[in-house]
Formats: sequence, structure tokens, C-alpha cells
Amino acid sequence: MTVPLYRLVYMTDKEESHLRPMPAPQRDVAFFNQFSAGHLPAHLGIVVTAVGSGSLGAEMPLRPELFAPNGYLHAGSVVSLADTAAGYACVAHLPAGAKGFTTIELKANFFGTARVGTIRCEAKAVHLGRTTQVWDATVTGGDPERPLAAFRCTQLILHG
Repeated sequence: MTVPLYRLVYMTDKEESHLRPMPAPQRDVAFFNQFSAGHLPAHLGIVVTAVGSGSLGAEMPLRPELFAPNGYLHAGSVVSLADTAAGYACVAHLPAGAKGFTTIELKANFFGTARVGTIRCEAKAVHLGRTTQVWDATVTGGDPERPLAAFRCTQLILHG
């Protein structure tokens, strides 16, 4: 028996009513952390911490290998966390009939850095369509009110 990758539920907000793809029950935190095994996200230490309606949270503990030679967190480390969070969020919210996705655009703005502890990322859906999805991802360090970086990722949904 095949379980659909998503289910639709009716949601309302103050302005309008609409349908939104919701995460499939099997696409939970445990699923994504197992999904990472043996791949770059696990190698970097990225751990998914939450999967919700239109969102996904992840974190990455900092260690020396994630830093540039100048002693600051490498931008590629931060991008990898944000791209993983947005990509896994996309997988959790694939529309019916979709086989997967590929990232077609990723934009990053950096505001600061971290040198110790854990950095966290929350990806939030901006657009959940049949052919594309757009996700905003915010990376924070010790102070969740002061973002280290902001990202916008666009994914092309693959069908057939």
C-alpha cells in the first residue's frame, strides 16, 4: 500500500479560506533524520527538530570543520543548513503525484556569524504550488531575535 506524500486539509485565516498541502504523517522528524543518514546533512551534523504545517525546523551544532580558515563560520555551512531545511520542508509538502523536487534558486543574505553553540533554521512556506514551491528560511544563533542569515529557496516540483 502506498501512502500519499501529502494530504489536504481545509484551513482558514482572517482574510480568506484556502487549501494548503500538509505534511504527510510519515514525513516526521524521525523520517528526515533517518533520510539524512549517509548524506551531506548527516555529515554536517544537521538534525531536523520539527515538521509542521508549512514549516520545518533544523539545527546544526558548530564544530571546527564548519569554519573558514579566518575563524568565522563558513557561509557554505550556513547555506547547507538553510537549503536542507527548505528542501526537506518541500519533501514534506509535495503535492499529489509529485516524484520529488530540485532547487532552482537560492538567495542568501548574511547579517552576522556564530562561533560557538548551535545554529538553528526555520523554513516557512511562502508558496506551495503544483509546479513550484517557495520557502523562506531564517538562521539564528544564540539569540533567536537576531538572525544570522535569511534565505529564499525556490523548488521545481518533479512529476511523472
